[in-house]
Amino acid sequence: MRLVDPDVSKPLVMGILNVTPDSFSDGGRFAAREDAVEQAARMIADGADLLDIGGESTRPFSDPVTEEEELERVIPVISDIRRRFAVPISIDTTKANVARQALAAGAGLINDVSALRFDSEMVAVVRESGCPLVIMHMQGNPKNMQVAPQYADVVAEALSFLEDRIAWLRNQGVTSQIIVDPGIGFGKTVAHNLSLLKHLAALKKLACPILVGHSRKAFIGKILDLPVDRRDEATAVLSAYCALEGAAVLRVHDVRRTAQAVRLMEQLRQAN
Repeated sequence: MRLVDPDVSKPLVMGILNVTPDSFSDGGRFAAREDAVEQAARMIADGADLLDIGGESTRPFSDPVTEEEELERVIPVISDIRRRFAVPISIDTTKANVARQALAAGAGLINDVSALRFDSEMVAVVRESGCPLVIMHMQGNPKNMQVAPQYADVVAEALSFLEDRIAWLRNQGVTSQIIVDPGIGFGKTVAHNLSLLKHLAALKKLACPILVGHSRKAFIGKILDLPVDRRDEATAVLSAYCALEGAAVLRVHDVRRTAQAVRLMEQLRQAN
């Protein structure tokens, strides 16, 4: 199954739906099942091309949750959304069984921030389902990734990591579409994040669609001195830039602003 072509003129907008009590961005506003489904409806109305649903926070210094708790959070929400809407659904998880049950409930994409390093059974789920897969670069894990991230060349190292993971996946028999994510905010300083965004087009070498998850991240707050709930305009500016640099998927909290930015960029490309 292919979700998107690597060379796109108009990236897809992925709406983030965190069904956790401790998300860095919304503080658990959508942890309740009904609230989550209504938020999904709002994002779809605002122009979301797909939704990314996660039941375990991966914010810096976060602790993992049990498989049972993660399943209780995501499966009912995925099922409810699938009954009401036809929008593609991504499951944001590093656990194979959560991914497997999410696919059975109606998801069609796996977004694994560990690039399949945290659960050895995840590769079998991807191989057997044939669903598209997002793999992300991260230094360390969510608990320790922001302690003291260091790179000689963050762009080259992220590129090399993703290249190695793609080769490993192919050797494991994965033939489904692989989407790459440079991992903005995952084991990176402000300077690292800016360098990855500036050189985003370097990831085109991998011949895979590029997903960027920059929404409301801490580096925006540090540069502009803004709290989390006031970073959506800046996120939309970065979305427009990423669209010009070749991003195929933009993973954001505020779908409306990014959808508008993408539409403007599309018109600029088509202008004489």
